[in-house]
Amino acid sequence: MFHVKHEEGVLAEVCDYTGSHYRHDFWEGQGREYEDLAERIAMRALLPPAGDTLVEIGAGYGRWADLYRGYRRIVLLDYARSQLEEAQRYLPQPDRYILVVADVYHLPFVDNLFDVLTMVRVMHHLADVPAALAELQRVVRPEGVVVLEHASKCHLKAIARWLLRRQVWSPFDPQPVEFVKLNFDFHPRWVRQQLAAAGFRAEAVRTVSHFRTPLLKRWVPSRWLAALDGLAQLTGRWWQLTPSVFVRVRAQKPRAGPPAGFFCCPVCRCADLSPRDTALVCGGCGRRWSADGGIYDFKTPLPPF
Repeated sequence: MFHVKHEEGVLAEVCDYTGSHYRHDFWEGQGREYEDLAERIAMRALLPPAGDTLVEIGAGYGRWADLYRGYRRIVLLDYARSQLEEAQRYLPQPDRYILVVADVYHLPFVDNLFDVLTMVRVMHHLADVPAALAELQRVVRPEGVVVLEHASKCHLKAIARWLLRRQVWSPFDPQPVEFVKLNFDFHPRWVRQQLAAAGFRAEAVRTVSHFRTPLLKRWVPSRWLAALDGLAQLTGRWWQLTPSVFVRVRAQKPRAGPPAGFFCCPVCRCADLSPRDTALVCGGCGRRWSADGGIYDFKTPLPPF
């Protein structure tokens, strides 16, 4: 599940879902209807309903794709090709989407490309949040919208466990905690600081999953529980005491002209990528990237001719 990626002397550890059955093993039929509905309420409240170009980082099998209908051009990106192949089977119109395999630290897009970027249930796997946020900031246009979610360490259950001495780490310590390999919880204040340092201006916050307890989920219908959660989410502007926090920010950067293309080489950043057979060939460094089976794969270059 874990992959260490070496690129030009940079070492980045990435959580790899290749081969996992994320759709069936985590979501469908797994008792997470409440979480799905509550997250959808938050996303609908924060996501601009329409626009030109949108990218979802960590799209998986396309769980959120139906919320993007108002966008002209939609990119679904994931590090695991198998997840995007599942999206091709899951989505009713897979040709409506541009499917891209890449990692968040080396996005294969030119600067200032996207009007909107979303990233949900991804940040808790990021070992280098500042580096990832720098890439998000690079590919979003000036004043572009980013909607992201992060797992919070400062939620009520974590506070209770710490007070009862059933948990070693303090939920009030601002530093991230890695409770399982490449699984991080973040303090909301620390996340706000990182976003500001990366050049994002905060606009809105929604706290999600207020009622994520087995007893409530067992006895209260999911739609009722999610509706209550939707009302409670509004308190996120004052305090964040839930295990999941959604934020909407805007990219603060100098005005720029139209994007100089679409894809770029994730290694050398050259935007001169020429289609050749079932590959895109970089005019800068000569690397070849797969463009086969309806998926652009920028994870590992193809062998040279």
